[in-house]
Amino acid sequence: MRGFRFKLEPVLEQRRRIEEEEQRAVAEVERIRLALEERIRAYARAITQEREDLRRQLTLGGDLRAARLQANASLDLTNKANRAVLELAGVHRRLDAARLRLLEALTRRKAMEVLRDRAEQAWRDEQKRREAAELDELMVMRHGRSQAADQESKP
Repeated sequence: MRGFRFKLEPVLEQRRRIEEEEQRAVAEVERIRLALEERIRAYARAITQEREDLRRQLTLGGDLRAARLQANASLDLTNKANRAVLELAGVHRRLDAARLRLLEALTRRKAMEVLRDRAEQAWRDEQKRREAAELDELMVMRHGRSQAADQESKP
């Protein structure tokens, strides 16, 4: 007896590959997001350090020119951090879109798996029905032989 074979298995495999591609796309955007967040945290640490250095410079009565350079460096870091935050917002939009595409691919794959499971269950039910019909046929033939043997043994 031949086992179950799903006719749409190539379609299911294609949907699995598409889902894997979407998972990789989400992972790539997620990697970019994490790198940006780390860069923003580094900017925040550097800005804090620059402000502390500026505060020390001003409280010690230091050189105003050096203080102005320190303030400019802090301002430059703040601008870079703001640009990174804007870039992060764009990455979040891309991440949301990638997750939505992944969800669609996952839904399509699961729909094919449901079709496969239903087809397999229908196949199993048909196999059971055939086996039951064969058993019934064997029982009828056996009963017919036993009746024929009984009639031959009667004089």
